[in-house]
Amino acid sequence: MNFNRIINDAQNSSFGLWKFNFLLHRMIPFNKPHNLKVKEITANKVVVGIPYQKSNLNHIKGLHACVQATAAEYASGLLLLSRLGFKDYRIIMESMELKYLYQGKVSANAIFELNEETLENEIKLPLKRGEVIYYKAQISVKDEKGNELCIANTNWQLKPWNKVKTKTV
Repeated sequence: MNFNRIINDAQNSSFGLWKFNFLLHRMIPFNKPHNLKVKEITANKVVVGIPYQKSNLNHIKGLHACVQATAAEYASGLLLLSRLGFKDYRIIMESMELKYLYQGKVSANAIFELNEETLENEIKLPLKRGEVIYYKAQISVKDEKGNELCIANTNWQLKPWNKVKTKTV
């Protein structure tokens, strides 16, 4: 499976985006019940839709805090993976912090943007030097009415595969 081609197709056609979401639901089955969908993917931005549906609601019929966190992680992780790929670097979430601002009563979007300068200077350059880095991605979750529901800070650990150490049992 050519991940770069699938991303490129998702950026350039509605069918490519549908196919991308179809594959993501099979590759990441944890997210399927939430019906999260990538609504937009570009070189510098990912938007993940959170539908207002029963499986995403809390006890007071608002968008659950955990589905907002999941969508935020999803958006930032997808953009980092699309720009760095799987081949050379391991990307794993180290921690996450969320600040909830408003109760979501309609569908929402998790939006992550990463400019080229930050990507080059704070991520790619240190990785090319073989460093293990931590990158804090800030993701905004906004409802369809424009209300900011939460701000998520997802801390990603990124490192070359040759720096990955696993413990054998």
